[in-house]
Amino acid sequence: MNASASNQPESMQAALQHFLDPNVEFDIPLLDKVVSTAYDPINPQRAAANDVLMKLQESPDLWTKADGILERANNPQTRFFGLQILDDAIKTRWKILPPEQREGIKSYVVGKVIAMSQTEETMTREKVFINKLNLTLVQILKQEWPHNWPTFIPDLVGSSKTSEILCENNMQILKLLSEEVFDFSRGQMVTDKVKKMKESLNGEFSSIYQLCEFILQHSQRPSLLKVTLKTLQRFLTWIPLGFIFQTNLIDALLDKFFPEPMFRNDTLDCLTEIGSLSDLDPQQYDPLFRTLLKRFLVRLGEVFSPDTDLGPAFENGTEDDCVFIQRLALFLSGFFKAHLKAMEVQESQESLLTGLTYLVRVSEVPDTEIFRICLEAWHMLAHDLYKAEHHYGGSGGGVLNLGSNMNGNGRMAGNRKLMYGPVLTGARQVMIANMAKPEEVLIVEDENGDIVRETTKDTDVIAQYKTMRETLVFLTHLNCDDTESIMLVKLTAQVNGTQWSWNNLNTLCWAIGSISGAMSEDEEKRFLVTVIKDLLGLCEQKKGKDNKAVIASNIMYVVGQYPRFLKAHWKFLKTVVNKLFEFMHEIHPGVQDMACDTFLKIAMKCKRKFVTLQSDENTPFICELVDNLPTIISDLEPHQVQSFYESVGCMLNDKGPAVSIDRSALLAK
Repeated sequence: MNASASNQPESMQAALQHFLDPNVEFDIPLLDKVVSTAYDPINPQRAAANDVLMKLQESPDLWTKADGILERANNPQTRFFGLQILDDAIKTRWKILPPEQREGIKSYVVGKVIAMSQTEETMTREKVFINKLNLTLVQILKQEWPHNWPTFIPDLVGSSKTSEILCENNMQILKLLSEEVFDFSRGQMVTDKVKKMKESLNGEFSSIYQLCEFILQHSQRPSLLKVTLKTLQRFLTWIPLGFIFQTNLIDALLDKFFPEPMFRNDTLDCLTEIGSLSDLDPQQYDPLFRTLLKRFLVRLGEVFSPDTDLGPAFENGTEDDCVFIQRLALFLSGFFKAHLKAMEVQESQESLLTGLTYLVRVSEVPDTEIFRICLEAWHMLAHDLYKAEHHYGGSGGGVLNLGSNMNGNGRMAGNRKLMYGPVLTGARQVMIANMAKPEEVLIVEDENGDIVRETTKDTDVIAQYKTMRETLVFLTHLNCDDTESIMLVKLTAQVNGTQWSWNNLNTLCWAIGSISGAMSEDEEKRFLVTVIKDLLGLCEQKKGKDNKAVIASNIMYVVGQYPRFLKAHWKFLKTVVNKLFEFMHEIHPGVQDMACDTFLKIAMKCKRKFVTLQSDENTPFICELVDNLPTIISDLEPHQVQSFYESVGCMLNDKGPAVSIDRSALLAK
């Protein structure tokens, strides 16, 4: 077929006939042309070429041409196509192929892998193709190993000793195999098969471990060392514990590789897997984990001290610096979730508090993913301390708590809280500064820096808010005065302008709203009077529609969270409701919706206050409201008016003994 013919529309059909004709030799240069056409976005024949490739893939015997395609194709994409055909045959037809054909495929793939892993130049040039070839080999292993290929691991380990370049690729294969068997096997292989593969890997792991150990001790090749550390990290989730704790593996990780920036992140991955191991015999393993943390913190101290501000390093550092901080979050969070109690003994307290101080520093980094990793550890710690204190009759002791509980355990709960004191202050500051947006808040800052009405709910943020709220409530129960003083210092910085920003005010007010119910009534009153006065003053003081919208949304959120306070203080409740009526005339997106939502929330929680006569008033507030109703709702949309009427209906529905209003007259109005 000549070149001019291959440009004709019918030529693709002719090519397909040619490929499928068993009497004609398979034309690999023609396949190169078809693949080039299929990958050329401006070629009018592109769709037809893709069609040919799809029909070819459906041909049951095409896999027999795969070796020819891989050896003789000039176009890299054609070679990938050949590999794809081979992959499909292994996944779908392997069991029905005659044994000699299976052996042929196996020998071919192994030979190809070895041939392409001979020189540095080929490894670099063909990196993507070799990775794909490795995956094909792993597909064969999933079918054949261990029952039909028992010598695979010994062969692999043996060949690794012949060349560092080959060894590097063999490590990749072991890593992929471990991932396939232990991470991705669910739903892809039957349980019995996975069990056999796991047993084989476990049984032969000592030779794999000896290879890894040999490389880590003797190799000077950075890329080989890196891939060995990565492979080891995959193994650490399942290998027998003796290989971790009864060898010099931890020594090598901490003393040889962690101090080297080039290997630090991969080493930290390995240490994270080790540090997160849980449910082990405490007598045997707790002392080992205490030593691990102590030695790790010494090494970490050589990188940065516990009082370093990591924000600038994260924002201006290299990609490796950012990855290191994220991995550090995973290590510290995983370690403390698994071994907190083991670290509370006298000799480890210093390490424990230093480690948690590092966790505070990492939590301050301006990155949502890193913060969520740290949040899990803070939630666990705060919940644990809260549970211990209340279980042994701390400040929340009931009437029948006659002091019998305040034995050693009660004192211990108090001592623990005292020991963690400085760290918990750091945790409170981090929670308040990073508080996620609650569902009720409808006013957000968009990517252009404009204040707009929220259009979609972010379920991740809502879930994060719930976890943060719980954590901050536990932390407030543990030391209410500390939470209050941190919040009031931050509020002062908003009012005097030294730290004024929409984000700072938002996170602070969301945090204030989130701890509703965590203080005693007297503490809550003292605290809220200051907060609401300051926020109302801020609303008067700040100029500009956006500023006012942000402050308004925060006032509405905070007051909506504290119905107990509003019920007890009529003057404040009346001021707040009149402020909501003001916001109902504010046409900034989202403000009116939020005003109506907050009014409904307050009407439901405090309805009796509006329908009974309050001190210093001539009539119940509802009468005044109904008289002014046309003015109040004059700027509202129909759905907002409906919400407003629902609020008024909710008030009128209260039938308590002190309610003396004339319902029918009010309804007539």
